[in-house]
Amino acid sequence: MAKLTFVQNSQGLKPRILGLFSARVKSRPDTKLRLSHAPHSAGLKSRPDAKQHWRHARRKLVFAASMMLFLLPVRAAFAADDLDKVLRRLDAASANFHTTSADFEFDTVTTQPIYDKDVQKGTAYYKREGQTFQMAAHIGDVNGRPVPKVVVLSGGAIKLYEKLVNQVTTLTKFSQYQSWFMLGFGASGKELEEKWNIKYLGSEKMDGVTTEKLEMVAKDPTVRKNIPKVTLWMDADRGVSIQQVFDQGQGQSRTCHYTNIKLNQALVADAFTFKTDKQTRFITQ
Repeated sequence: MAKLTFVQNSQGLKPRILGLFSARVKSRPDTKLRLSHAPHSAGLKSRPDAKQHWRHARRKLVFAASMMLFLLPVRAAFAADDLDKVLRRLDAASANFHTTSADFEFDTVTTQPIYDKDVQKGTAYYKREGQTFQMAAHIGDVNGRPVPKVVVLSGGAIKLYEKLVNQVTTLTKFSQYQSWFMLGFGASGKELEEKWNIKYLGSEKMDGVTTEKLEMVAKDPTVRKNIPKVTLWMDADRGVSIQQVFDQGQGQSRTCHYTNIKLNQALVADAFTFKTDKQTRFITQ
């Protein structure tokens, strides 16, 4: 989302003013005579008039500056109030959140040192029971080619199953990053406040849904080092994300867009599992 700044060009205005002035001179033949007396007569009044004008202008400037200083905390208070309302809506949605499935597209873009884009498509599943949270992403294709993978987050560990190479990679000690995966799917406003510094950026339409745009910065310095900033487009009434943008720093970002979102419906039996065999290789990191 980019802002455009328009700069007014005064050169287009000046010729018009000069044109009006020259038109007046031509329409009045005695202009020279009157102008010759103008400096003397105007000189008697110009100094006090100028002082009065500048006093008036200075008062206006001081008033405008004081109003700006007054409005800054007022605007901040309104923004804080709007954010609080959104977070409380997320609290209510979280209480009714049990399961979600959604089709996704994950676009990872790298701009340094050279541009590169990686597109993954598939289906995501989320389940929450009390404090227990599970998430899985079943990736169907990568950059338009069938590359089946399954990523499962459960019990503070992440498992990646790559079918083409028949390998399972387990990442342990990953519990501190669980808040990444809960973003926009089941997390309450209170839970987000505990883990993130949040800025409300207003409402925005996306896929026909009115979303609340939130800018998130992790309070945990370790998480913040890997993900400096996250932007969410939240359907606050359902407690789900329509889109997430992860700023990963160093010219890399990931955009996660979700469609066909189904809330609190039965999930497929293998939502959080995958099939292995005797030939499967297991790696723990």
